[in-house]
This record gives sequence, C-alpha cells and structure tokens, in this order.
Amino acid sequence: MRILVDADACPVKEEIYKVAWRHEVPVTIVSNSVIRVPAHPLVERVVVSDGFDAADDWIAERADAATVCVTADILLADRCLKAGAQVIAPNGRPFTTSSIGAAIAMRAIMADLRAGAVGDAIGGPAPFSKADRSRFLSALDEALVRLKRGR
Repeated sequence: MRILVDADACPVKEEIYKVAWRHEVPVTIVSNSVIRVPAHPLVERVVVSDGFDAADDWIAERADAATVCVTADILLADRCLKAGAQVIAPNGRPFTTSSIGAAIAMRAIMADLRAGAVGDAIGGPAPFSKADRSRFLSALDEALVRLKRGR
C-alpha cells in the first residue's frame, strides 16, 4: 500500500502525513519543483522535470490497486482509476469509475465557458474550507482502511 500525491498545488499535505503515519503507509510527494517534506522514513519526495504532465505521467505509471492517489487533476484521476487505484481530491471528494465521466464532461464544459468569457471572468472553484479538510481526512482514512481489508 502507498499514497501518491500530485503535490504542486495540494493543500492537504500535512493531513496526508498524519493519516499515513497513523496507518504506517508510505507517501510519495511528486512535484515539478522542490517541496519541503518531513524527514520521516515513510515520506519520499520525487521531483520530476517541469515538462507538461511530467508529474502526472510519473504518478499514473506507478498507480495500481494498492495505491491511493491524491489529486485535483481530473484527467490524472481518470488515468489512476484505469490502473485500479483509489483516487481522492484534496476536498475529500472521491473520484470513482462511476463519477469520472461526468467530471471529465464538466471539465470540458467549464473550459469552453472560460474560453468564451468576455469581460467578466468566470469564477473558479470555491475557496478551500475547513469542511473540505475534514472531509478529506475522513476520505483518506476510509480509503486506507478499504485497502487494508482487501489485502
């Protein structure tokens, strides 16, 4: 079992460490630039090139049925799900094989709306909240418990 984190813009890294340490599960923090990580035997930092989707490619190539991936990137979530991984967004929303199609479609619609916006910009996602953080903690804990039971 392991946790792979798409870390460049991840707001819940500290929460990931706490849950991982409690479950004694290794965490790999994957980013395009150096990110400070705790000096802990369960935490590994991987810095990939700054090439387009380099971090996504690294994560997707290593995702499998024993992996929980943390990402807000819908296309990376899709790749990880296809590899058998469990995927959780930083707001605690799980990506599933049932929900990923709708998420990809909504992403495309929003991209089209943003491209056609004139004058007033289309708003982005809601600000990250304490409820999001709490939901994430629960979702990660549940995902790790499911993986342990499946072994």
